[in-house]
Amino acid sequence: MTRISETSIAVRNDRRVSALLLEPEEPRCLLVFAHGAGAGMGHATIETFACGVATLGIATLRFQFPYTETGRRRPDRPLVLQRSVRAAVAHAKAMRPELPLIAGGRSMGGRMASGADASDSLDVAGFVFHAFPLHPPGKPGTSRADHLSQVDKPLLFLNGTRDRLADPELLAGVRDRLRSRATLHLVEGGDHSLQVLKRSGRRQEDVDYEVAEAVSEWCREVLGL
Repeated sequence: MTRISETSIAVRNDRRVSALLLEPEEPRCLLVFAHGAGAGMGHATIETFACGVATLGIATLRFQFPYTETGRRRPDRPLVLQRSVRAAVAHAKAMRPELPLIAGGRSMGGRMASGADASDSLDVAGFVFHAFPLHPPGKPGTSRADHLSQVDKPLLFLNGTRDRLADPELLAGVRDRLRSRATLHLVEGGDHSLQVLKRSGRRQEDVDYEVAEAVSEWCREVLGL
């Protein structure tokens, strides 16, 4: 049985953003999860992910970035996004001090979470990237992952083999450079939302469970949670 609580996070002075805490009955850890560039914390992909990991004992704190809180489409500057991640981690620690913390997010949100750590280490055990955006569509490259060399915590990449923002071979190369700190879980046929085509013969709910189980196993085997 899970429960959901609404809260708000002070990201700067008197500015606050909305957040949702989703908790299973006996959580193993708490994942602070940032949304991507194009949609807020209530997006169906993020909702499905949060509910999926909750069934395996992982609580999530989802939150809005300032630009989505105010209804704007253009993302805030990286400094503002990273400051928001830092505030969300502090809020999670204050709410549930007994739980180990993990950080991460979907696409841009995950990159901002690790970027915050690269500039000033966050008090978390590791990072979960739901569709890490390695490069813009049609412009293969790995510079967006350069900062990860400054992150000294375990990293889990959850990416699809059809993701136009993360060439699988380039992502595998990033994983290899980061060595034992990085774990790459590729969803066969998954796009940037980890959605598979109907003609693949796979049910989306099975894929969603695969993703949640990958997070659960990583928490247990790598983080010891």
